[in-house]
Amino acid sequence: MVDPVRSLQDAKPLAFWQDDPGRPQATPALVASTRCDLLVVGGGYSGLWTALVAKERDPSLDVLLIEAQEIGWAASGRNGGFCEASLTHGLGNGYQRWPRELARLERLGAQNLRAIEDTIRRHGIDCDWERTGSLTVATERHQVDELHEFAALAGRFGSAPTVLDADATRAEIDSPTFLGGIWDKDGVAMVNPARLAWGLKRACLDLGVRIHEHTRATALAGSGAGIAVRTPYGQVRAGRVALATNAFPSLLRRHRLYTVPVYDYALMTEPLTDRQLASVGWRNRQGFADSANHFHYVRLSADNRILWGGYDAVYHYGARVRAEHDQRPQTFATLARHFFTTFPQLADVRFSHAWGGAIDTCTRFSAFFDLAHGGRVAYAAGYTGLGVGASRFGAEVMLDLLAGQRTERTELEMVRRKPLPFPPEPIRAAGIGLTQWSLTRADQRAGRRNLWLRTLDRLGLGFES
Repeated sequence: MVDPVRSLQDAKPLAFWQDDPGRPQATPALVASTRCDLLVVGGGYSGLWTALVAKERDPSLDVLLIEAQEIGWAASGRNGGFCEASLTHGLGNGYQRWPRELARLERLGAQNLRAIEDTIRRHGIDCDWERTGSLTVATERHQVDELHEFAALAGRFGSAPTVLDADATRAEIDSPTFLGGIWDKDGVAMVNPARLAWGLKRACLDLGVRIHEHTRATALAGSGAGIAVRTPYGQVRAGRVALATNAFPSLLRRHRLYTVPVYDYALMTEPLTDRQLASVGWRNRQGFADSANHFHYVRLSADNRILWGGYDAVYHYGARVRAEHDQRPQTFATLARHFFTTFPQLADVRFSHAWGGAIDTCTRFSAFFDLAHGGRVAYAAGYTGLGVGASRFGAEVMLDLLAGQRTERTELEMVRRKPLPFPPEPIRAAGIGLTQWSLTRADQRAGRRNLWLRTLDRLGLGFES
């Protein structure tokens, strides 16, 4: 057998989605002081949705968005492109934390996904949107029973995923490792994530949002009845501020206690030939993920490449976000080996791109929200890799909070309560390391959770995605 690592020899160290000749030119940096009604800090999905929805709610509002680098350059432009209805990082995680309001959260999530689809249609955003749904597949015997339990839980909350046995699963996507699956046909869309970010940028500009890229926010302070945010060439005085920096250090120091950056990695194959694609099947083009704690997420691109990501989630001591962490050859080698185990019929496929980057996570694995500076500053963070869809909901929450409105969203326990903060170093790194090791052990021991994981479960810190 050929060493799977050889398939990486020509892979570009660049996110496939951003390797696009249609990438828009950056807007000019802000080189003077200015004023606005609403300042949005951060040009990923969270910031873009906040600016866009704010202008749609009130076209007269003067909205300014600043981004330290370029729109969609970080997680929003290099993720797997799974746009999910779930606001809680999966039904299991939501049921563990908010069982009494989960039905409402599921309904709001479905509405949010429809609103994203409607925005894409209204603004003519070319982002390869495909409402294919997504499969969750079992690759170990104990996971088959877990999928049936999940399907029963989903039925209690108005969803009806299609349960598939091994043959039916392999009829959808053919892998000898698949023992069963469930297909959520309605709750997930596939999208080109970078083109979605760039399309939202264009929609914002069309509605009159002022956008300045290569403009870093360096400090934030109260200023009379508003907020002053310093930039390299001056400052912005704003009536209200929405912070959408996610994995990057917040301008609010106390906000930083609630998130840590973890690094996620992905590979993209060269385009599959007709013969190669036929050997896998995949006529319905749905994405899929396996059921392990250390799971893979997988999908087809518009030109029939396979994106193969996940498994490792790497934390660096001190919560450091550094460009040098974006490339991790040992993870790429592991992903390549797993790919060919899953699809041995694709032994002649090679990878064209290999990349990684930081995402933010919190101790409840789904977004949290809050206000600061007397209600003039709002923030949302903690999406843990599911922000493609949930970030639009988070934008609406921030705008509701800044407006002082009581809405169905702001009355949610999910919105009113924050997660437990992470402890300081070195306890933080030790705890994350022990959790990672324990999750690996559980995958190796038919899902059995050790004392550490069971303790986290009892404290409400366990992860059930």
